[in-house]
Amino acid sequence: MTTVQDTTSASALFSSGAANAARTGSGETQDRFLNLLVAQMKNQDPLNPLDNAQVTSQMAQLSTVQGIEKMNDSLQALAAGMGSNQVAQAAGLIGHGVLVPGDKLSPAEGENAFGFELALPADKVTASISDAAGRPIRTIDLGSKQSGVNVLAWDGLTETGTAAPSGQYRFTVNALQGGQKVDATALNLGMVSSVSQGSQGVQLNLGNSGSAGYADIRQIF
Repeated sequence: MTTVQDTTSASALFSSGAANAARTGSGETQDRFLNLLVAQMKNQDPLNPLDNAQVTSQMAQLSTVQGIEKMNDSLQALAAGMGSNQVAQAAGLIGHGVLVPGDKLSPAEGENAFGFELALPADKVTASISDAAGRPIRTIDLGSKQSGVNVLAWDGLTETGTAAPSGQYRFTVNALQGGQKVDATALNLGMVSSVSQGSQGVQLNLGNSGSAGYADIRQIF
C-alpha cells in the first residue's frame, strides 16, 4: 500500500502561523491555521492519523492567541480613553486647592491648612510642626479623631504664641489608639496651577508644593 508520509507536524504548522500573528490580523491568522490543518488532514498517514486530542489542543492555543490580541486592543483603547478623561477632569482643578500626601506648610503663602489620613480611629492625635532646619516650634494636641481624612489649620503661631517667620515648615502626625500606634498619612494643601500627562499618568503642578498624581487627591477645596 502506498502512503503519504507526514513530514510536518500540526504543532510545527501552528507555530509558524503563530509566529506571523504579530504581522497579520487575527482573522488572517485563523485562516492560515485552518488551511494548514485541512492540508495536513488530507495528507495524513492512514496508519498514523492525527490525534484528536492534539488537534483540539492546537485549536485551543489559537483561541488563546486571538483572545489575548483582542484583550490587548481593548485595554489599550480603555487606557487611552481614561487618560483623556482624566486630563479633562484635572484641568477643572486649576485654581483650586487639593489635599495630597505630603508634609509641607507655608502659612505666609496662605497654605496653612493641612490634614492627615488615619487608617483607624485614634483616641490621641498630635501634630508636630518643625522649621526648615528641623527644629520643633509647635505641638498641637488634636484629641481623638475618626478614621479617614481629617483637615485642620495652623494659626501660624509658635509654642510661645509669637508668629512664626515666613518660610517652609513641615509637620508630622502621631496617632494612638489604646496606646497602640495608628498609621497616619500626612496631607498638605497645594494650589493646582497646571496639569500634564506623562509616563506616570496625569500630574498636578502644585507650585511650591511640587507635584502630585491625579489619583493622590484626598480632598478638593
